[in-house]
Amino acid sequence: MSDLAAATKTDFPLLSRDVYGKPIVYLDSAATSQKPRAVLDAMDAYYRTVNANVHRGAYHIADIATQAMEEARAKVQRFIGAALPREVIFCRNATEAVNLVAHSWGRSNLAAGDAVLLTHMEHHANIVPWHMLAAERGIELRWLPLDDGGRLDLRHLDRLLDGVRLVAFSAMSNVLGTIPPIRRIVDAAHERGALVLLDGAQYVPHVPTDVTDLGCDFLAFSGHKMCGPTGIGVLWGREELLEAMPPFLGGGEMILNVTTEGFLPNELPWKFEAGTPAIAEVVGLGAAVDYLNGIGMEAVRRHDTSLTAYALRTLTERHGELLTIHGPPEPAARGGVLSFEYGDVHAHDISQVLDTHAVCVRAGHHCAKPLMRCLGVVATARASVYIYNDESDIDHLAEALDRVGDLFGPQ
Repeated sequence: MSDLAAATKTDFPLLSRDVYGKPIVYLDSAATSQKPRAVLDAMDAYYRTVNANVHRGAYHIADIATQAMEEARAKVQRFIGAALPREVIFCRNATEAVNLVAHSWGRSNLAAGDAVLLTHMEHHANIVPWHMLAAERGIELRWLPLDDGGRLDLRHLDRLLDGVRLVAFSAMSNVLGTIPPIRRIVDAAHERGALVLLDGAQYVPHVPTDVTDLGCDFLAFSGHKMCGPTGIGVLWGREELLEAMPPFLGGGEMILNVTTEGFLPNELPWKFEAGTPAIAEVVGLGAAVDYLNGIGMEAVRRHDTSLTAYALRTLTERHGELLTIHGPPEPAARGGVLSFEYGDVHAHDISQVLDTHAVCVRAGHHCAKPLMRCLGVVATARASVYIYNDESDIDHLAEALDRVGDLFGPQ
């Protein structure tokens, strides 16, 4: 067992359970990570001892709740290297964060004749909002293609940027694991006067993240993929951009004043946080940030890279030409996401067989149908690793794939 997995695995209560009488092997952290006891305890303590609405009550526990939420915001700000806590907007998830940019910034700044540049490896969350805006405003969507190795093909980047107002792309593919040359794309976009939105849903939980170093203008990510709870995500944006954007949702909390004639929106970040927020989830996210900081994100990245290298080597050596793993072959160029095919066996059949051996992997199009078409497949099985996984989990996966071969025969 790797040192990091040995040090962390017992922190995650779910990983001690059995499935079908076998110890669970959880390899689906790209969908959602498991939650350490520190996060579960923080949320439980909030509900048991503090539970009150924030920013409104003038009594003791309401003050404590508000302080807990704003302390979590400051933790997130420092975790991603943002300049100010007010640049951190809490959303339900990365999907809502992207939609916020599309509907607030996009509706205010994009018109017919403008273009948004996406890539063929995007999650639907970073495609559908732009299709919706294109249908409404008549903007053009352009696409960066992929090369045969699952990397972005940037040969025609300068031409594709002509007339583009926004470049929106994934900092790490949820299917291929590909980590593109982020700063190269960001700098090229800025040189042409375009802004950049990064989908960091897979990147932020696994790689040291500093928005200043990345150079982006917006960053979206989810708490539940980084040891935090579901129902909480983050949009970071540069202060001057957020200040100029209109509110996304209307209601309580996001206003300074309301009359029968109109309303005056609140200041950042609350302008974009209408209604009662997911307070306990924010507290849980703050605890997840503390947990990851205790490990060190550099250590997280080293662990992911080492385990991905072991997985690529072990699975390829054991299953040879029967197994196709999509994405860059170099572990340093990718995250710990392994989307694969096994002969002609359907991905859902693979997943079901693996499940009988307590190995949890994803199967399907992974909310990336345009990418599936580029790969020429309907679906893939996907194993994804995190801090609590080790070489034995990969060995169990490799052994369970033997059972797929036994059941379905030579393909």
